[in-house]
Amino acid sequence: MSNLPDEAFRDTIGTIDEGGNRKFIFPKKPSGKFYNYRKIVSYVLLTILIVNPFIKVNGNQFMMFNILERRFNIFGFPFWPQDFYLFVISILVGVVFIILFTVVFGRIFCGWICPQTIFLEMVFRRIEYWIDGDRGAQSRLARQEWNAEKIRKRVVKWTIFFLISFGIANVFLAYLVGSDALFLMVEQGPVKQASNFIALLIFTGVFYFVFVWFREQVCIIACPYGRLQGVLLDNKSINVAYDFVRGEKENGRAKFNKKEDRALTGKGDCIDCLQCVHVCPMGIDIRNGTQLECTNCTACIDECDHIMESVGLPKGLIRYASEDEIAKKEPFKFTARMKGYTAVLFILLSIFVGMLFLRTNVQAVVLRLPGQLFQHKGDKISNVYTYKIVNKTMKDYNDIHFELIDQKGEIRNVGKQHFKVPKEGISQGTLFIEINEVLLESDKTKVKIGVYNGNELLETTNTNFLGPRSFN
Repeated sequence: MSNLPDEAFRDTIGTIDEGGNRKFIFPKKPSGKFYNYRKIVSYVLLTILIVNPFIKVNGNQFMMFNILERRFNIFGFPFWPQDFYLFVISILVGVVFIILFTVVFGRIFCGWICPQTIFLEMVFRRIEYWIDGDRGAQSRLARQEWNAEKIRKRVVKWTIFFLISFGIANVFLAYLVGSDALFLMVEQGPVKQASNFIALLIFTGVFYFVFVWFREQVCIIACPYGRLQGVLLDNKSINVAYDFVRGEKENGRAKFNKKEDRALTGKGDCIDCLQCVHVCPMGIDIRNGTQLECTNCTACIDECDHIMESVGLPKGLIRYASEDEIAKKEPFKFTARMKGYTAVLFILLSIFVGMLFLRTNVQAVVLRLPGQLFQHKGDKISNVYTYKIVNKTMKDYNDIHFELIDQKGEIRNVGKQHFKVPKEGISQGTLFIEINEVLLESDKTKVKIGVYNGNELLETTNTNFLGPRSFN
């Protein structure tokens, strides 16, 4: 978005020095309208994130993603491996939504919603400002020799960071293994729950490493979303952008001089104070244009507005805007590309909602036993089948039995005719279906089987019934 010819800044990143070593960023503490909005959004999202795995709806954890046991709860609804098609559709919906959101609003997700950004900027950095001070104090403390003051501040900060990382790891583990398993580990202790406790320590170590040392490198190196910007953004996309037309004008930017009239001298409104650079948590200069590292956190907007206000110039030199709005003064338009993504998103959402309504709490599969033909039993024909019933709910079904629907015949279960399927459990077995030969219309008849709990029909399933071939 910049009209400046020098593009050398794109060859390096602000967190690496000339020798290739890590260069830590000490951003200035942000303040302003957008930062206050971000705090509200962040703390609401943090509350939701922390509370979610400990809420239960009809006995189901509100959110759980137990990959090892292949058990998933989303908004209190349990999902099993048999519901994998729903997971695929939901992933496609998420991908298309992110693409559409990025095409329209750029990387705003990273600055406002991403858990990594929220924890780093609204939790860990705020503690760091409280203990180490603002930008200048942090920079001096980093260069300072290891005396009593530095040791005390480092120990206090790192201890608090470790405790917070430990807390985050507990919440993360509750999402993965379930809050019940987490409470059981607390009750029984780390020895009896060694595997979960080891996982907890590993997660703690990962979060501690990320928020103490790796920090913004996650967004630059590890997160693939930043790479999507390069292929998704265009001149119509809204980003945190520097108005280079107003900021540079005919003679470029220059330091502020209250005695000169910048309109007469042709100098831009940017007074080259570098406050937008100092406040940036990614260490970039927004005046260079759209960059991979930018997370659209709006810290530079607040800081620039404050500076513009203090020198009597209009605010909005850095703002949410598109390239065309700045360069061509064109208002935002919902382009054909955006409409296309919206249409695809609407179609996928419709399919997903439809599949959710068609999903049942009990899934039954009845299959003919491989390699087995039919048998004659007097005037009846008998076929043998295997069945599998999956109970996806948090309640027991104590009176499960099978009945033929739309077909006269008899189902005989091997074992008890009425049996139990426990909550979140599976029942498997063998059954025979017997139908009078005169009722068979062909050598292969479709039969519909109902799965009942008492008098309640839970699910229906279809299978084939083989009989003798008719030569009439």
